[in-house]
Amino acid sequence: MSSLFDVSGKVACVTGASSGLGRRAATALASAGASVVGVARRSADLEDWRREAGGQTAAVTADLSDRDAIAAVAGNIAGPFGPPQILVHAAGINTRETADEVTPEGWDITLSLNLSVPFFLSQAFVPSMREKGWGRIVNFASLQTSRAFPGGIAYGASKGGIGQLTRAMAEAWSKDGINVNAIGPGFFPTELTAAVFGDDERAQRNAAQTCIGRNGKLEDMDGPLLFLCSDASAYVTGQVLMVDGGFTAK
Repeated sequence: MSSLFDVSGKVACVTGASSGLGRRAATALASAGASVVGVARRSADLEDWRREAGGQTAAVTADLSDRDAIAAVAGNIAGPFGPPQILVHAAGINTRETADEVTPEGWDITLSLNLSVPFFLSQAFVPSMREKGWGRIVNFASLQTSRAFPGGIAYGASKGGIGQLTRAMAEAWSKDGINVNAIGPGFFPTELTAAVFGDDERAQRNAAQTCIGRNGKLEDMDGPLLFLCSDASAYVTGQVLMVDGGFTAK
């Protein structure tokens, strides 16, 4: 049965690999035997990730919010090991602007990085996945894919869009062997949630809202991620898998 989750010999790309859940995803895939290209803006943090992860890894420093650079970035990603068959979109931003405070600049960068990049970067690699007849694309959804949080109108719009984007990408490409799914994390300790975990009362309140009774640990993402990136999910596509301890079940 372990062969179902085997990603050895596969090439993977993880955006947002310099920190948080993206870093954890990139490390998990490298530990499972994939050749992993990590993409992020911070080159020093990417190199730190490579030292931590071991295995076959490479780093691409890029500002993914620059849509005009996507083609060049895709070329750089394919450089070290060839085009990826596994693509994990973990890069994201949350400006935490209230509805009355949202600026055009904050709105545009949030929608660009969180919603547009997963589509256009995937589109760049679909031809090579289609040629192999196998691909796995994993988008990052959120609790805000289906729930409204204070100060999250732009972020929530982008993550609500990820739910539909995942279904639409699956409809378009799964017939070619390219399965597209999303992971929806609950509350995990990352840079994006530093304010939440810095407030013990708030963190405990969030934990109490889960069915399991605790917030997430980074290692809780490993199994779901490997499932969606491997042959174990051969008949699973267009789905949002909530990894939230049952937060959205209550």
